[in-house]
Amino acid sequence: MKNIASILVLVFAFTLTTQAQKKRQNKGPKLSVEQKTDLAVKKMTLALDLSKKQQNEITPLLKAQASERKAAMEKRKEMKKNETKPTADEMYAMQSKRLDNQIAFKNSMKNILDKDQFEKFEKMSKRRMQKGKKMKEKGSQKNKRMAREKK
Repeated sequence: MKNIASILVLVFAFTLTTQAQKKRQNKGPKLSVEQKTDLAVKKMTLALDLSKKQQNEITPLLKAQASERKAAMEKRKEMKKNETKPTADEMYAMQSKRLDNQIAFKNSMKNILDKDQFEKFEKMSKRRMQKGKKMKEKGSQKNKRMAREKK
């Protein structure tokens, strides 16, 4: 009887833990594209000491970037919901489009910012990319660990 009770307690505790982890993943406010753009412009203004003219030129670029990101996310959610995976050609097209957008954004920023600001912008971008890679590695390690625990 004690064994059954202890097993039930463990199962109940495990269930609560997994439910708490699922809730944490969806935490955070959902900001609109305009709000995200406004915050991004303000952060860049603080980091790069942008003038009003530069802020006004960067705002539509960031707004377009945020709306494209949101559309791509919705498309991925829809594909996940339908349990379909993109073909190799679709993956190539998506990655090519994303890289073309990054090149265009970088060229636009180069035209808007002065030399010192652009150098600082490049350093910020590299740091952000490294941080993203680090988080991605951390997530993949966590997934591997969870897969081993399931076995």
